[in-house]
Amino acid sequence: MKKIFNTTFSLPFFFTIFFLEMPAIKNRDTIPPECQVTKWNLPTELKPTALKTENTKNLPVLVQRLPVGCCENDDSCLDARIYDGEQEEIADKKALIKSIDQSLKYLRTRQAAATYQRYKISGITRNRVYRSLQRFRELVLSTNSPQELQTAIEKEFVYYQSIGRDSQGTVLFTAYYEPLYLASRKPTKEFKYPVYRLPPDLKSWTRPHPTRLELEGADGLQGSQSKLKGLELFWFRDRFEPYIIQIQGSARLKLTDGTETSIGYAGNTAHNYKSLGRTLVEAGKLPENGVTMPTIFEYFQKNPQDLNVYLPRNNSFVFFRETYGRSAHGSVGVPLTPERSIATDKSLMPPGALALIRAPFPFVKNNGELENRTVSRFVLDQDTGGAIKGPGRVDYYLGTGDIAGDRAGVTVSNGQLFYLLLK
Repeated sequence: MKKIFNTTFSLPFFFTIFFLEMPAIKNRDTIPPECQVTKWNLPTELKPTALKTENTKNLPVLVQRLPVGCCENDDSCLDARIYDGEQEEIADKKALIKSIDQSLKYLRTRQAAATYQRYKISGITRNRVYRSLQRFRELVLSTNSPQELQTAIEKEFVYYQSIGRDSQGTVLFTAYYEPLYLASRKPTKEFKYPVYRLPPDLKSWTRPHPTRLELEGADGLQGSQSKLKGLELFWFRDRFEPYIIQIQGSARLKLTDGTETSIGYAGNTAHNYKSLGRTLVEAGKLPENGVTMPTIFEYFQKNPQDLNVYLPRNNSFVFFRETYGRSAHGSVGVPLTPERSIATDKSLMPPGALALIRAPFPFVKNNGELENRTVSRFVLDQDTGGAIKGPGRVDYYLGTGDIAGDRAGVTVSNGQLFYLLLK
């Protein structure tokens, strides 16, 4: 979410620059309320009645239903981006096809076969998911408009809707991206905050694993005194950058010697992830509602000393490997596609499957302002995340660099999640 600068800067200096450049968000939606939300919610007759009890372990997380259908003159119902030919949308059909092909590749693996043997939702099998993707791919290539594609889907597919976090179908959407940072292969006075390789003996570590505080210290500089000694991979100037990389799971690096490379997720300690925003809310430092990355950054701009207090409260710690410029990969082992890949809880949702998401997301207008638009997008479920738990959470992948980071940092919205499978 941050910019690459050629000069050294302090943490408060960076945050000042960030907030001077961060565009305001406006809302463009003119969709009637009944089309925005109500008709997309889980129909009353399909809501799991068991949710009224305390026994929630055996609840269905996906409920089969008919396709939603579109309100008249509601373009947000259709994934028009596939067919538009303007500006950044020119190559989007190719991007969607590429993402479909990546899921098809995954579904042919032994990993997919083993995963779907354990998958517990009746009717959702690897073969059905695979055939559904093949047919959807054919339809994307053979149709000439979003309306034509929607008609074909309603004829041939059924929807499996997530019950969400409220049994109404409400899903909380956030977004993630691949940051681009300046880094060094060697520690210097300026570059002193490391990310670390996966410990070769991690499986033998005594549980509970050491916490973040025990591994790197409150200031993030004590790794050489812990089990992390000798595992340093790259060094960064900013205390916050290694932490952001751990949240996002990968990064592209511009090195001080002029070369470029990348790092990707290699593993993590056995601790549950705790979001920094939640930590600050619980400490009474931020209000309950409206927490985004900009509000978190603003807090630390005013209170930089608190980085050493609140970053260590996330006990989970993530390790990396150098990926030598390879694009960011998801948990199913295939490259992620910007705005066509999502992360969900893989203990519940079908990996590699075709999904439809509908929610407000921020887009950059020609004048640089961010504007929220409610959109529908066909996506592939190709990733997971430490904070993405339960049927009511989706993380939307937005790509690499500054703009993706600006958008991801302010993406917090409610919407709906559907999986599309052939009848």
